[in-house]
Amino acid sequence: MTRPEPTPLARALGRVPSGLYIVSCDVDGASSGFLASFLVQCGFEPPSIVVAVAKDRPHLAALRSGSPFGVSILDAASRGLMAPFLKSDEPFAGLATAKGPGGSLHLVEALAWLECRASTSCDAGDHVLVVAAVEAGGLLREGEPLSHLRKNGLSY
Repeated sequence: MTRPEPTPLARALGRVPSGLYIVSCDVDGASSGFLASFLVQCGFEPPSIVVAVAKDRPHLAALRSGSPFGVSILDAASRGLMAPFLKSDEPFAGLATAKGPGGSLHLVEALAWLECRASTSCDAGDHVLVVAAVEAGGLLREGEPLSHLRKNGLSY
């Protein structure tokens, strides 16, 4: 089946670059994670990020709970780490991980990592914006983060 050509608006929105990240949290007592591209730093003091999470994701409640969650920042060398998060029920199986000081999980083969804790959230249409304080983090190696452009800015 052929997809319809994106509208001019969808094509324009698709030119807004974003990074690629693995967000990790505990869902029902098990380590879980998802590929995120709607994530940006939004404050310096305290250091803060905002991540947009689709309302139907099981991870949303875990992020909003106030428990620490991890962000693994991907680069070209760690691009392959995305695949398990697109199709696996146990995406961390077989991947090298470490824990931040608060217990959040991150991928040791990523470019960098952050440990965050949600401070507030707000509705944003089909997503929820989760604002979080960044409590810890580290650069795992030198490099440039992945950037991503969508062909259609109105869908994944």
